[in-house]
Amino acid sequence: MEGEPVNVNEFQELARQALPKIYYDYYSGGAEDEYTLKQNVEAFQGITIRPRILVDISRIDLSTTVLGYKISAPILIAPSAKHKWAHPEGEVATARAAAILSYRSTCTIEEVASSCNAVRFFQCYVYKRRDISANLVQRAERCGYKAIVLTVDSPRLGRREKDIKNKMVNPQLKNFEGLVSTQVSTDDGSNIEAFDANTAFDASLSWKDIGWLRSITNLPVLLKGVLTHEDAIKAVEVGVDGIVVSNHGARQLDYVPPSISVLEEVKPLILAVGPACSSQLLDFST
Repeated sequence: MEGEPVNVNEFQELARQALPKIYYDYYSGGAEDEYTLKQNVEAFQGITIRPRILVDISRIDLSTTVLGYKISAPILIAPSAKHKWAHPEGEVATARAAAILSYRSTCTIEEVASSCNAVRFFQCYVYKRRDISANLVQRAERCGYKAIVLTVDSPRLGRREKDIKNKMVNPQLKNFEGLVSTQVSTDDGSNIEAFDANTAFDASLSWKDIGWLRSITNLPVLLKGVLTHEDAIKAVEVGVDGIVVSNHGARQLDYVPPSISVLEEVKPLILAVGPACSSQLLDFST
């Protein structure tokens, strides 16, 4: 590539050139046939702009609020794991821009919290061992994180074929030190898949468990992974503070719709009940 990158696609190509294939595949890959992964991109390409003319743009303010916290632009970085595979500072560097910290980060909750004075959310799952979930959530609250983002679309890890073929090995997850061993041996396929499926995720998680999560923290709780009108209604009924419209970057369940395409289905509900229920809608479309 000649010259400096000028758009996201060119940065992605530079990443492909710079990273070992196994890491690039992890970051860029999706579940199974990667149909939804392709649709995520194509859905955005199908959205056109209706420009209005003769509008004063001499002063532009992109700032907004999320859960009452002012941010400079309506852009958040969705929780994603293992940033140290791409940069030695890992999630600490990412958090200087904007962050929702993943439970599978390669930096600890505390390291990211001390790296910058930003609005930070913490993403987690509910585990078979609830004491692990409680430990992570309460550490995030003590460190000044502003919300808990519970991922609800992963009763089992999606079948990520690139990771299986590459025999992806889980790095040491520092947030779990002293809580659980992350050294899972498997002779067939992804070590990451074996760890999450066999050790971490609680496949019995259901709507009743949202009350348990709310009982162990004073922070707002967001549900990440909502894709239907019906589940958005349930989320409001159980009293969550917001929902994140997301298909997990197409990494979880293939052949679900692109996140951006379901906003029309979900957003009217949030706008109708949000003022009364203090619910907020966030869209992580990839």
